[in-house]
Amino acid sequence: MKISTRFSDSIHILAFINIYQGIIPLTSNNIASSIETSPVVVRRLMSALNKAGLINTVHGAADPVLAKSPENISLYDIFLAIEGDAHLFTIDERTNPQCIVGGNIQETLNGFYQQAETAAKAKLARTSLQDVIDTIRVKQAIKDAEKERRN
Repeated sequence: MKISTRFSDSIHILAFINIYQGIIPLTSNNIASSIETSPVVVRRLMSALNKAGLINTVHGAADPVLAKSPENISLYDIFLAIEGDAHLFTIDERTNPQCIVGGNIQETLNGFYQQAETAAKAKLARTSLQDVIDTIRVKQAIKDAEKERRN
């Protein structure tokens, strides 16, 4: 089973918009080349981000902007925009109820998963897009410094 990358791709899009605003045209093609996906996927995700009030776009124009400052956009805001109230973990409901494991696994995992999901969503709510952007910039500065040392 393939795990969706829509959430991480959406964070990528928002960081890209912030970092490259005014530097390059913010076309779906340019953003897609950074994510290594199709422009159609980027446009779909941007539509959801626009509907959630996280970006402002003008149809046919390559100039999306963040609707709020990055420190006021939490990763949980982005998650809700893209995944809605989806659960982070899913339990296989089709197990053998006659088996000791199959008959008890759903109820057992439900409690553990709920605790983990609550903790994860709380962490996402405390982490801002600005935190992600700052980390990207620090990591790039380290790469640039290492490259400079080699030259």
